[in-house]
Amino acid sequence: MISSALITDSVQKARDLLKNSARVAAFSGAGLSAESGLATFRDPDPESLWSRFDPAELASVSGFETNPERVIDWYNWRRGILAKVAPNAAHRALATQSQMMQITQNVDHLLELAGVPASNVYHLHGSITRDRCHESDCDYYEDVDLAKPPMLRACPLCGGRMRPAVVWFGEDLPQSIWHSAQVLCTRLDSLLVVGTSARVYPAAGLITLAKQYQCRVIVIDPNPDSTRDIGDLNLKGSAGEILPELLDGLNLASR
Repeated sequence: MISSALITDSVQKARDLLKNSARVAAFSGAGLSAESGLATFRDPDPESLWSRFDPAELASVSGFETNPERVIDWYNWRRGILAKVAPNAAHRALATQSQMMQITQNVDHLLELAGVPASNVYHLHGSITRDRCHESDCDYYEDVDLAKPPMLRACPLCGGRMRPAVVWFGEDLPQSIWHSAQVLCTRLDSLLVVGTSARVYPAAGLITLAKQYQCRVIVIDPNPDSTRDIGDLNLKGSAGEILPELLDGLNLASR
């Protein structure tokens, strides 16, 4: 247990709010995994050959159809990086709340690696740990070895091209997951917002939806000025520092 003397007033206020909340969930973005050493989507390694490409060229249907080999090579580069990183203190703190749902924009699997049950994670933008067939009428998926990801290949069911099971620019979010996340956000008392600018839509609209249903929003951000307008409580600092303090000893649930 963390000594109460070490918990700041703002964190204590947030703890009190969570203790009095019957239903709590977390909404996370790239900043959550950045503390593991995983570059954000728009922050490629400047020494990498990929730094000269617009991410939109590498994460769109048109980009894939124009140069599928290049797109797969880029995703496999990202997969290689992901294979070498581990969950950080923020992931591990969230994993202590085994009854709390996690809505995430991240396509990595670090929440699950930290111990969050897969059934408790709503991946709004899909997962880089899986591939799927690009053909709209084929529903074939398979897991990928991140350390040895496959090159461009044909779907074993229909012969179409396999691609990462992520949501690209211009594509719809997975409807069943999106619907479940929407329903959840109409029932929450508190929502933890971690590591996101809350500017990527439609995903960020879930925060607005929750607030419309009287949910209190707790934002954790090292630079809270960009997200201050969405938070009822704004905790300035890294998720890896704040979440262990905030969640220590709590038993939060989403249902």
